[in-house]
Amino acid sequence: MYELRGHHLFCLLGYRGMGYSQEFVKNMTHVHQKLRNNPQTLIKLVKGPDHLCAKYPNDGEQHCQDEHIYDRDAVILERLGLKIGQVISWEEVEQQITENVVPSDIMSICESCTWRTYGVCEEGVQEVLDGKGLRKIN
Repeated sequence: MYELRGHHLFCLLGYRGMGYSQEFVKNMTHVHQKLRNNPQTLIKLVKGPDHLCAKYPNDGEQHCQDEHIYDRDAVILERLGLKIGQVISWEEVEQQITENVVPSDIMSICESCTWRTYGVCEEGVQEVLDGKGLRKIN
C-alpha cells in the first residue's frame, strides 16, 4: 500500500519519467508502474508528505510543506469525492477521475504547477477517460 496526497493523484496521470532528481524519478517511476501494472494496488490518502515526497530532493526548499500544495491536495480530493485517511485501489481512483474530471480541469486546479505547461497531465486525464489507464514509462 502506498500513501499518496491529493495532488499526486493527478501528477501520476501526467508522469512521463521526468522529475527533480534521479532518486525522485526512480521512486516515482516505481510507484507509477506498480499502479499501472496492478491497478488493484491499495493507496491510503494522506494529508501532507507522502511516499513520493519521501524522495523529493532536500535542497532547502520546503515544496512538500507549501500551503499552496496543501490547498491543491484538498481541491483535488474534493473534486474526486475522496477523503484523507481513505484506503482505496488505484482502479477506484481512476473511476473517480472518469466520473469527475475533464482534461481542461488541469488548467484551473493545477494553475500554479510548473509541470502544467508541458500538457502531459491533460493527456493523462484523457487517457484515463479513454480507458487506457496510466502510460507505460520507458
